[in-house]
Amino acid sequence: MARARPTLAEDHTPERIRQRLDAPGSARYLGDFIYGSIDGVVTTFAIVAGVAGADMSVAVVAVLGVANLVADGLSMAASNFLGTRADAELHERIRRSESAQIEAFPEGEREEVREIFRRKGLAGEALDGVVEAITADRDRWIETMIVDEFGLSKATRSPVLAGSATFAAFLVVGAVPLLPFLLGSGLGWIDRPFLWSSVVTGAAFLLVGAAKAAVVEASWWRSSLETVAIGGGAAAVAYLLGDVLGRLV
Repeated sequence: MARARPTLAEDHTPERIRQRLDAPGSARYLGDFIYGSIDGVVTTFAIVAGVAGADMSVAVVAVLGVANLVADGLSMAASNFLGTRADAELHERIRRSESAQIEAFPEGEREEVREIFRRKGLAGEALDGVVEAITADRDRWIETMIVDEFGLSKATRSPVLAGSATFAAFLVVGAVPLLPFLLGSGLGWIDRPFLWSSVVTGAAFLLVGAAKAAVVEASWWRSSLETVAIGGGAAAVAYLLGDVLGRLV
């Protein structure tokens, strides 16, 4: 039986609030997975459509598709890994810088905290109390500066998990458009692989869009149709280019 969702009152008890704030849920990898899934299926199907538009053989589609799937998936994973690591390194550099500034010139850093919360609307004794409470704990002081002065999140993301999520999604979901060609050329099960590739790719677009909508609590049909429209548009352009280039060559 599905568990009933807590009411607003149940979700805002002191215990629930503490659990929510203490939970290590700031580092999210949904975006990496969705990005890898959509890019994988769009890229692979665009290659499939382009080669099919050029009227090349099923074997060529399969070879180019698999080669792109692995190479582009690794490239995306490496890029995401390096980008996420750069963010983490920036976060750590700012942490060290703020720690050094607090050590060298605490009054100036305390005044920065005061100005931050003055701009949030605090004044008088309330402002003095907040500044005193924050600057009494060095770690809390540094975290406040990281978040409120530099606009960064307190939590950093794992470069390995970010890259792995992108690569896994790219590889698994990106393989969908190739399945009819692999089954058709290797096993002889499918006579019209491009037609079936279009069908299963459309289904993959729908499922990825629906999964994203379920997590962010958005309209599943709108998210699915948006994903289908974007992916289908990219594939249509690739197919037309393949057709034109195939005629020219």
